[in-house]
Amino acid sequence: MTGALAQTTASASPKPLSPLEQTLLDNEKSFIQAAKKGDAAFFKRTLTDDFSFVDLDGELAGRQDMIDGFSSGGIDIMPYDMKVVSVSDGVAIVTYDVVFRVPPVQDEGPPPRYQHFSTVWVKQADTWKMKFQQTTSAHWGDW
Repeated sequence: MTGALAQTTASASPKPLSPLEQTLLDNEKSFIQAAKKGDAAFFKRTLTDDFSFVDLDGELAGRQDMIDGFSSGGIDIMPYDMKVVSVSDGVAIVTYDVVFRVPPVQDEGPPPRYQHFSTVWVKQADTWKMKFQQTTSAHWGDW
């Protein structure tokens, strides 16, 4: 009986992250911290030259738009359920949900408080860079 319980408990524990998963999750968390702080230097060194993103409004924007949009900082998001999807050698997607933490007064209109982020990372030489990102509103509750 004890052996069966130990086996069940062990199989229920999450599997350890691979080095690739750990690296990319750390990179994505660095992106979030840079957005919170307004760290334009992070974006300049981390975005590929041909970086593009689809913003919440569905519009495609480019590298400089991302740098300009996040340089002021003040973004307060709480990420959760982060996953890494390996596409091929040197290409992976980090996907996760976020909750935008906004003051109650501002929590009545766009942008939606619950969103889903997907970021494509590519390896250039020995460095992982952001190539593409899409933000999608997530339906939560009865709105």
